[in-house]
Amino acid sequence: MVHQEGMKMAKKNIHVAGIDEVPLPKRNIEIVERKGIGHPDSVADALAEEVSKALCKMYIKEYGHILHHNTDETQIAAGESAPKFGGGTIIDPAYILLVGRTTTSIKTAKEIKSLPCKPTALAAARKYMDKTFPNLDANSEIILDAKLGMGSDDLTGVYKASGHLANDTSFGVGYAPFSITEKLVLGTEEYINGKLKKKLPESGQDVKVMASRIGNKVTMTVACAMVDKYIEDITAYKSAVEQLYDSTLDNALKIAGSQKVDIDLFVNTGDDYRRKVFYLTCTGMSQEMGDDGSVGRGNRCNGLITPYRPMSMEATSGKNPVTHIGKIYNIMSKLIADDIAKNIGGDAEIRVRLLSQIGKPISEPLNASIDIVTVDADKNPKLPKWKAEAEAISTEWLDNIDKVTDLIINGKVRTF
Repeated sequence: MVHQEGMKMAKKNIHVAGIDEVPLPKRNIEIVERKGIGHPDSVADALAEEVSKALCKMYIKEYGHILHHNTDETQIAAGESAPKFGGGTIIDPAYILLVGRTTTSIKTAKEIKSLPCKPTALAAARKYMDKTFPNLDANSEIILDAKLGMGSDDLTGVYKASGHLANDTSFGVGYAPFSITEKLVLGTEEYINGKLKKKLPESGQDVKVMASRIGNKVTMTVACAMVDKYIEDITAYKSAVEQLYDSTLDNALKIAGSQKVDIDLFVNTGDDYRRKVFYLTCTGMSQEMGDDGSVGRGNRCNGLITPYRPMSMEATSGKNPVTHIGKIYNIMSKLIADDIAKNIGGDAEIRVRLLSQIGKPISEPLNASIDIVTVDADKNPKLPKWKAEAEAISTEWLDNIDKVTDLIINGKVRTF
């Protein structure tokens, strides 16, 4: 039930409502997923975003400001490998295609100047692969290609128009704060692909975490690609998985802290020791054999996949950070929700939805909907104050679109 409709503000079209509903963290059922940085979909997301950031910096250096581009169609076609204890081989490298629309040249009074879009994209992608995946030889174990052409006249025209005009009629969605289940899922993947690597190099980067919460019991399933060259035999494999289990569970308990939650952890449940089936890889990445990847098929811009929360199907990674609503509004919705949640505190759940119209100023959405979800919203004496604060915070962000663009270019916000 919706109570106390918020006042429509001029141009910003902000609507704040109190929703009489049980916030998700207090409900009985929840499912949360994260595809780790080595999952093929996450690799595609990362490369698309790294290419976009590199192009932004190149455009600023060459032309003084960011030019039109979208690189959100990166594709990964899986290769073939033959992993084995002690170290296997890559038989057929995975194929990675960087796809998108870019401004490849600019016309000046004297000449048409071509810009190094493809070299910039390839260099950014290879740098990311080298830095992020130490067990992958980016020179021989992947094939990296780029197909980057000019964008369509209508979208390029919108981009070139004065001011920040939306390039699409689309929406972005965000929510806050995270539940304990969400914190566990995100924190678990980041731990396995962070601190754990120093003491357990056997664990690869392709990590998937799925959690199911029923009441206060969280069942967390982790699939982690293991790197064959660090593992001598079955005994060593079992030992590595046991270490992964113990360390991950200990970290999860630290994340939970004093919250009353019972954690049940499972690791690599697809293994079958009797049939000698193991999650063994040469590179720690499943793209080496049988697992393709695409931009936008994985985590939303908060790093999670959350079927019990509002979500947008729009891919965030790789889209330009100046006019593309699919990027700006998704990220801004999360930033707005975070700030509102921090400001009002308590147990309320914040949901933000921003809708644009193509060709209209990004700072003036067609509909900016903010829901403050709490039990007995109509009886909560704090709700009028919360609504006013939510409107003020939303207005502040909408008036400072450039801040979101800067955060994206400088890698200060996640896109997957």
